[in-house]
Amino acid sequence: MMRRENLRPAFTLLEMVFVIVVVGILAALAIPRMERDIRQEAADNILSAIRYTQHLALTDDKTDPFDPNWQQTLWMIKFTGGSNAYYTVSADTNKNGIVEKKECAVDPANGKYMYHLSPNPTQADESPNVVVGHKYGINQITTSGACTAKHIAFDHFGRPFNGLKTTPGGTTAGDDYADYMNGDCNLTFTFTGGEQNLIITIEAETGYAYIVGQPDS
Repeated sequence: MMRRENLRPAFTLLEMVFVIVVVGILAALAIPRMERDIRQEAADNILSAIRYTQHLALTDDKTDPFDPNWQQTLWMIKFTGGSNAYYTVSADTNKNGIVEKKECAVDPANGKYMYHLSPNPTQADESPNVVVGHKYGINQITTSGACTAKHIAFDHFGRPFNGLKTTPGGTTAGDDYADYMNGDCNLTFTFTGGEQNLIITIEAETGYAYIVGQPDS
């Protein structure tokens, strides 16, 4: 006769089946959640970068009545599309139309420059957060609305500008506010993984940025 102290508790077959079913349900719920997280992480990253650019502009008045092209030095976030999509946050202080690392902001998340130069790999002093193509699978960035160029600048009132000189030989920004954005700008980000397009709107006048479909973002 088996002693009671030698008996060990065990799962019944019914209990094991129940556990398997529950695990399957949780897995089914987790997979789409992971897909949504990629898009949401990208949205949070880009939205934070836009707002940080505006914050830098609010605390750094670039107005210079003795410089006819002072608007060219405004703090700006510039997006570059393609398979290695990325953004930079900079102020063109020397007005040569080139985004240089020394002119870029420092990412408050890691203390590295918000700078990248495609197709070069990310350097040790460059923030990996800016390379949204590699990080999230974004492969296309398009604009619509009041913005035509893939960059947004802000003045010390937080007002958005679009069309400033960003490449050598481009149109130089003057002091007549011709590049002031008089309508809302939409930035659309497309993912290689099939996630729903991410659209971020930047409002005219205030420069307030939000994720379309998430007005409280």
